[in-house]
Amino acid sequence: MVMKRPLIATAGIASLAILISCGKEPTAPITPPVTVPPQDQMPITGTLVPGMTSYDETISALMKKWKVPGGAVAVLYNGRLVYARGFGYSDVENKTPVQPDALFRIASVSKTFTSAAIMTLVGEGKLSFDDPVAPFVDYLAPAAGATVDPRWEQITIRNLLNHTGGWDRGKPNGGFDPIDRTLEAAAEMGAPSPASPETLIRWMKGKPLDFNPGEKFAYSNFGYIILGRVIERLTGMPYKDYVRTRVLEPAGAKRTQQGKSRMSDALPGEVKYYWPGSATVNFPMVPSVFPGEGLVPINYGGYYFEVGDASGAWVSSTVDLLRFLSAIDGRPTRPDILSGQLIAQMTGSGAPLCPNNACYYAAGWMVGPVQGDANWWHGGDLPSTVSFLLRSYNNYSWAAVFNTNPTLATGAFDNELDVALWDALKKITELPAHDLFSSFQ
Repeated sequence: MVMKRPLIATAGIASLAILISCGKEPTAPITPPVTVPPQDQMPITGTLVPGMTSYDETISALMKKWKVPGGAVAVLYNGRLVYARGFGYSDVENKTPVQPDALFRIASVSKTFTSAAIMTLVGEGKLSFDDPVAPFVDYLAPAAGATVDPRWEQITIRNLLNHTGGWDRGKPNGGFDPIDRTLEAAAEMGAPSPASPETLIRWMKGKPLDFNPGEKFAYSNFGYIILGRVIERLTGMPYKDYVRTRVLEPAGAKRTQQGKSRMSDALPGEVKYYWPGSATVNFPMVPSVFPGEGLVPINYGGYYFEVGDASGAWVSSTVDLLRFLSAIDGRPTRPDILSGQLIAQMTGSGAPLCPNNACYYAAGWMVGPVQGDANWWHGGDLPSTVSFLLRSYNNYSWAAVFNTNPTLATGAFDNELDVALWDALKKITELPAHDLFSSFQ
């Protein structure tokens, strides 16, 4: 994760487009052998909305500037899907346009699903924020002879939700993200490779925490992987099945599913993923995380996508993301799947992040209070994708997804995306009366 300085959005608040790195990034620049062809006539699919052409113009310009092959953007207002369009190509090689409801890896935006699932269990009285985590993962024993840091007993559900559990991947001289070490963990634990979430937890139990739980914020994919196991222990269901049954399907987000590493396992309607600046999915080629598979495209087996199940392995569309968000946003325009009390718990407080406490990380959401309400948002990034989901204080929400990650090159794309989305909102000339949700499955 790269923490960006706060951005002052059009509403005059700190939006802080935080885009979370879930994948294993190369340590040296890689120059593509082929660049994305000029997109002077970038295809745009979906219903033209005359009063909202600011999005067409702004997103097209941003993608051309950063040589992004394909993307999709959708906007919700007062519970109505007023804008949903696809931009560029889902398959560059075959010039296949992105459809408005195309499926993309959403990386760390997945954490919002896990948080909502945890909230359903809190609502049923099966769990509380202050419950210790250790009893839920006591069945995952560390390696023989390993010493478990006694501070594991202090870690709570709240600590995992707001990234104060005790792991710091950015720690100088030794910090790391366990999801980047699936081969090492499997080898040390004598387990199948690449390591499963359970193997990662067993492996990490044999390592000391980086700080006392609750002491500070340090973004942790690993903490959310543990939350996935908590959900499984309490429900007796696989994590993905519980989230789909209790969160996504009730919200109407029925096409959203867990993704896979290999290209052969891509979902119907899922885009192809590209290295920044490349016009082929077969660049760069790196050793596969799957034994015996040789060299593979980095976005298709160069990292183990599945291990981040509860932290970053969902595949969704902008339409489904807004269906989900509108079902937990605390607004009366569409039915919520969580009570007002649970929504307040989910977003009401957290680990301070912005200057003067202008924003904080709550339970799966960055939150910035403003004008008696708040913006909530989360971003995600992998070498294959950039995603962003926001619920604004003024009855709008939006989602954006792309099939490459220019952030790897300079780190500036996420900031520009945040500004572009707010600028496009400001330039709306007329809101349509339609609701496009019924146009999509």
